Amino acid sequence: MAHPLDHLPILRMNGAGNEILVLDLRGTDHELAPQEARAIANTPGLRFDQLMALYRPRRPGDDAFMRIYNVDGSLSSACGNGTRCVAYVLAREGKDALRLETDAGLIETQRKADTVFTVDMGCPRLDWREIPLARAVEDTREVALDPPVAGAPPQFSAVSMGNPHAVFFVADAALIDLETLGPRIERHPLFPQRVNVSFAQMLARDDILLRVWERGTGATKACGSAACATLVAAARANLGDRAARLRLPGGDLTIEWRADDHVLMTGPVEFEFEARLDPQIFRDLAA
Repeated sequence: MAHPLDHLPILRMNGAGNEILVLDLRGTDHELAPQEARAIANTPGLRFDQLMALYRPRRPGDDAFMRIYNVDGSLSSACGNGTRCVAYVLAREGKDALRLETDAGLIETQRKADTVFTVDMGCPRLDWREIPLARAVEDTREVALDPPVAGAPPQFSAVSMGNPHAVFFVADAALIDLETLGPRIERHPLFPQRVNVSFAQMLARDDILLRVWERGTGATKACGSAACATLVAAARANLGDRAARLRLPGGDLTIEWRADDHVLMTGPVEFEFEARLDPQIFRDLAA
C-alpha cells in the first residue's frame, strides 16, 4: 500500500550552515508524523537539523501554515534559519513578502536580496512562566543553574523566542565542551520543555561569537532563534547593543531588537538540491 509521502519532492538547503529540509504538503491532506520525520532523517543524504513542513494556510491572508521538526521527531516552535529557507522556496512562486502561521504565532519574512532574507521573529518572552522555567525567578536576566552542572557557568540568561533558550556568557566560547555540557543542560530539571543552550562570547558590543546546542538536534552550525535570544540577553544585561553581528560556525547573522520589541534576523540561504522521497523510507511505518 502506497504511503502518502512516497515520491514527494523535498528540498535540501542550509541557512548559515543550519541543515534544513523543506517539505511542501500544501497539495495534500497529510500531516507529517514524528516517526516519519525520523525516518527521513535516517535516510542517507537527508539528515537535517530541522525539517520545515508546509501546509495549506488556516487563515485568510496567510501564505502557509508551517510546522518545524527536529531530527529526533520532536516539534520546535521556532527556527529562523529554516524560515528563511521557506521564504526562498516560496519566493520562487513570486512572493517576496510572506505571512507564515506557526504553533507559536505569525512570522513575517521579507526578501532583501536574491538569497538574503529578513525574518520578523516577534517579541521575546522574558517572564519565567513564558520561557518556561520550572520555578519562579524574579529576574530572568540572571538565573542560577541550580542544581549546578559540573563545568558549566553558574548563571545564565533565560529568553523565549517561541522556544526556550538558556544563554551563558563566557570569556572564550572555544573552550566550552559543548558535546558534554549541551545535553546535560538541555535536560536540566529547571527546564520542563528542555532548552536550547547557547555559549556567547562578546567580541564587542555589536559583535558576538556564538556556539549552540539545539534542543532535539544537538550541536549545530547555526541557530537563528538562539542568535536572537543571545542578542536580547546581551542587551538586557548591558553587555551589548540592540543590533549586532552574531558569528556562528556556519556563518554570520544580523540581529536587531527594535524599539517596538520585535526581533529581526537577516541572513543568507543556500539551495543544495531537490530529491524525491523513496517509498523504501516509509515501508516499515504504518500507513
